[in-house]
Amino acid sequence: MLIRFPDEIRIYVACGYTDMRKQIDGLAALVQANFQLDPFSKSLFLFCGRKRDRMKVLFWEGDGFLLLYKRLENGTYQWPKTQEDVREITPQQYRWLMEGLAIDQKKMIKTVENKRLL
Repeated sequence: MLIRFPDEIRIYVACGYTDMRKQIDGLAALVQANFQLDPFSKSLFLFCGRKRDRMKVLFWEGDGFLLLYKRLENGTYQWPKTQEDVREITPQQYRWLMEGLAIDQKKMIKTVENKRLL
C-alpha cells in the first residue's frame, strides 16, 4: 500500500491488535475515545489484526472517510506489540512497515551535520 499521501500528513499506528470486524464508524470511535485523537484530522490511522496479515487504514478526505484494507497473501507485518495504545510514525517508518520491515530498525545510517574538511 504505497499510495502517495500529502507530505504534511501525520501517521499513527494502533499498537497491538485491533478487531478487524470494525468498520469506519468503529475505527473512528476507537481513534477518538481510546487515543484521544481527531479522526477528522489530516492523519492516517493504521490498524492490524491478530494474525498480522491484514491491515486497515482510516483517512478523512474532507467529504468522507476512506477505508483501505490490505490482506497479505504471503507473510506478516512487523507490527509493534508495545504497551502504547497509539504511536506516531514517520513516512520512512510507514514505508518500512509496508515493505515488511520493523518500524524500529536496529541499525541505520545516521545523518551527519555539515562538517568542515581539513
